[in-house]
Amino acid sequence: MLSTVNTRAPLRWLGKQLFNRDDPGAFFDPLLAALNPMWVRGFVPARLVEVTDEARDTRSFHLRPSPRWRGFNAGQHINVIVEADGVRHHRTFTIASTPRQWASDGTVTLTIKRLAGGRITNWMHDNLCGGEVMGVSQAFGDFNLPETDRPLLYIAGGSGITPVLSHLATLADRDVRAPVTLLYYVRSQADIIGAGVLYALAARWPALTLKIFKTEEEGEPALMNEAHLDSVTGLDARQIYLCGPKGLMTLAADVLNRAGVAESQIQTTFFSAPFAVAADTPLGGAVTFGKTDKTVESEGDAPLLEIAEAAELKPAYGCRMGICHQCSCRKNSGTVVNRLTGKASGPGEETIQLCISVPQGPVTVDL
Repeated sequence: MLSTVNTRAPLRWLGKQLFNRDDPGAFFDPLLAALNPMWVRGFVPARLVEVTDEARDTRSFHLRPSPRWRGFNAGQHINVIVEADGVRHHRTFTIASTPRQWASDGTVTLTIKRLAGGRITNWMHDNLCGGEVMGVSQAFGDFNLPETDRPLLYIAGGSGITPVLSHLATLADRDVRAPVTLLYYVRSQADIIGAGVLYALAARWPALTLKIFKTEEEGEPALMNEAHLDSVTGLDARQIYLCGPKGLMTLAADVLNRAGVAESQIQTTFFSAPFAVAADTPLGGAVTFGKTDKTVESEGDAPLLEIAEAAELKPAYGCRMGICHQCSCRKNSGTVVNRLTGKASGPGEETIQLCISVPQGPVTVDL
């Protein structure tokens, strides 16, 4: 007599485990991670090849992503996934190296500055030294080089230099002949990020004019002002990139505006966490999450992302500072204030970023 074994039940269970999730390939990640962490499927793994000191409180982390990573354009960002103290964290950083470097040796460089109170950036400085495997996203962002060669002006401050390093080295690799000027603002000589790269580019690439202003060492004349722009020839024809902390970006925008530069010439990316909006701006209100039929009351300048998480929802997010757009969501009605710009939205339907949108009265979002 032959005995029969029901083999279908385990297969049905496995099928449910695999297909009732958005990332079935990641189901086996615990096993794959134990065998080889570069085999995991839930994210693109990248091995940390080396960590080097770059400037005061700043280090470069050199990564080699797995072959599943699709590369990047100069000026783009990636989300990094690290597990610190048993908790997985996502943070957004800009790639400071060039696409040519990645094509040549398969590595990319993230140059990261310590931040006061920066939980993950400081953890990376203190705990990573090379050999570890972390996760990375595909590259994103639109801080791109112009499609055709044209005169350029960069105004950067502090760690805002990182996408500029990638831009400049890429332009030098292409031997671009149009004039390129960098006005770089730091506190002191010890705070110049990418000093070796910048000085080497200025020495070998005639198109580049490099001017570094050290505000603590040189005093008030080193603060961004009209005289700095006066030294830039052909300002009207230049594409202008602003990249740095909000204070410098605001000052630079004002100076450029007084110089008659059109807004269409300027491309900006912020390099700081969102600031609270002005204290006299009325904020807060009832937030309704339409898909889950939840309504919660908010007060003050809490962004919608934090309000949703407090309501035990789990919206997607990445950088939490308005760069990566992973938390983009449809607003059905109501007004929100952008924490980066301080500007209020319209009252109707539109796509917003949860991490930088603060309700101003009743708001309904498609979440």
